[in-house]
Amino acid sequence: MKDFIGLVKRNILVYIKDKQAVFFSILSPLIVLILYILFLRGTFISGIKDSLGDLVNVVKEEDINSFSNLLLLSGVIGSALMTVSFSSLQTVVSDKEKKINYDILSTPVKRYKIIASYIVAAFINTFIVTGLILSISLIIISLLGNTYLSFIAILKIYGILALGAISAVSFMICICMFFKSSQALGAFTGILCAASGFIIGAYIPLSEFSTPVQTICNIFPASHITALFRDNLLSGVLSNMNSSINGIDNGIFLNEISKVFSLKLNMFGYMTKSYVSYILIVLLFAFTTIFSSLVYSKTYKIK
Repeated sequence: MKDFIGLVKRNILVYIKDKQAVFFSILSPLIVLILYILFLRGTFISGIKDSLGDLVNVVKEEDINSFSNLLLLSGVIGSALMTVSFSSLQTVVSDKEKKINYDILSTPVKRYKIIASYIVAAFINTFIVTGLILSISLIIISLLGNTYLSFIAILKIYGILALGAISAVSFMICICMFFKSSQALGAFTGILCAASGFIIGAYIPLSEFSTPVQTICNIFPASHITALFRDNLLSGVLSNMNSSINGIDNGIFLNEISKVFSLKLNMFGYMTKSYVSYILIVLLFAFTTIFSSLVYSKTYKIK
């Protein structure tokens, strides 16, 4: 067990010591934030008001602003989970490139412990960094308006963050192991940063796309994690907005807002329930973990 803990500590320290990696791992969420402030906030608010229709004067403007801010936050965290986990896993590639993995593989440590040490270290790094982003963002948004989030609801959100971190790491390590150089990995990072926001619907709600495109995007675990964030972050403010409407719309607003902003995901023409997202995330985590372990055992050998 000591050898495993030692490898985990070593992988964490390698990531922390690379200040540039830490900086660029949070660059994508900052880009999403800047884009939102400059271009997207009005679009989100317009979408909410359109969903309200004639009831727009019944709901408080403060609640509409809180809704749009929390909607942004779900996209920021969903994007950060992918970029931070990918950045943290660059150690896998750099170890291979510098042949440090030869030294590790020459030790009596089991192969599954080596790959597990990368996953655990990346999970810790990802959870801490994204947890910091989430905490600061919640504080700022709560200062701007009421989030209507209870203590239990906040704990659940951090639980989803932990689930998202481990699923993102297990998925990203499958990609990292196929890269042979840090230069190639860096080029792919740019593609990932650009694509991640669209895949999870951070820039444009997935409901704007056709069903086949939505289905493809929703295959990725990050889309389900982001949807769970939306559902839980927005539950309080949506409940308060619905109370303001006082049932005069027979629940049409809640159904419409769920479709427009993808609180529930569309897969093969069916709107998924939250429990379906949890099941898919766990299944994908199990598959990617087994896959990465098998690939590591076959491809990472002393030559």
